[in-house]
Amino acid sequence: MRSANITSLVEEQVYNCIKKYKLINENDKVLIGVSGGPDSICILHVLNKLKLTLKIEIYVAHVNHMIRKEADKETEYVKEFCKNLNVECFIKKIDVVKYAKEHKIGIEEAGRNIRYNFFEEVSKNIMVNKIVTAHNSNDNAETVLLNIIRGSGLSGLKGIEPIRENKYIRPLIQTERIDIEKYCIENKLQPKIDKSNLDNEYTRNKTRNLLIPYIKKEFNSNIINTINRLSEIVSAENEYMEETAIKRFNEICIIENINNNLISENQVVLDLKKFNNLELVIKRRVILYTIKKVIGNTLGIEKVNVDEIVKLCENNIGNKYLRPNKNLKVLVRNKKIYFINLNDLVS
Repeated sequence: MRSANITSLVEEQVYNCIKKYKLINENDKVLIGVSGGPDSICILHVLNKLKLTLKIEIYVAHVNHMIRKEADKETEYVKEFCKNLNVECFIKKIDVVKYAKEHKIGIEEAGRNIRYNFFEEVSKNIMVNKIVTAHNSNDNAETVLLNIIRGSGLSGLKGIEPIRENKYIRPLIQTERIDIEKYCIENKLQPKIDKSNLDNEYTRNKTRNLLIPYIKKEFNSNIINTINRLSEIVSAENEYMEETAIKRFNEICIIENINNNLISENQVVLDLKKFNNLELVIKRRVILYTIKKVIGNTLGIEKVNVDEIVKLCENNIGNKYLRPNKNLKVLVRNKKIYFINLNDLVS
């Protein structure tokens, strides 16, 4: 049952989300990424009202991507909105299309890179320790559906996490888009609408504008909440599995980050016999955890790569190795598994 007072409902949801996931602590300095759209304007307005209760300072970062003709008006709107709230606003104007061409990446990826780089830059300059992005529960449901369509594993069903790296936070992640829009109307905020969100050329927009409305109409009118419940369950179970994998890693790890003239500084050595005695699901997670330790990420490491490493270890043939990517070598030798960062090899 929806509250007649949408303002109270949304403010309560945001406050409860902050407390539930411990997103903000007293005396935090919080930077809010604001585009000028309903989501970001809503969370700025709500956090400005809650800042005394939460005992925090808030700031705003806005990026003008110079893509649409309305972009300058949106920037002026954000500046004026922040001025009226007496909130300091940091603005960056950059040609995202030009940036994308120069870096040979897609426009969406370019825009995201620019925004997050700017958030980091501002946060360092003013010593901010939390950065707010305005993802809502619809965004989360869309992400989960997209991940299913792309063939994601369990981690993809987690969707958008409420907090990442103990820094990026999403206080609107349990609030539906329809309530955010009603909040903006009720408080006469007049946010700017990005018309590119209606362009179904993009996969996410197809999911938002075509797939979810179809599911709502034909299968489940409450699909957003249904997917978000699934996401929350998976997140809790995935967290447990990750913790178990880390414990098993610590039990079977023989060497971590040694340095000599023959082998890389960034390497991890595991006990082969103990590794082979693990359950398959834990083996896979231990491999991914180890790879991330050794090369800093698991980008480009697919299920087939992980399963090949499992098979290599089970076959237990000395001096055999795999190269899952150009940065990593996995070697079985002397009853041990070596994960070696090739970038750190001493010449």
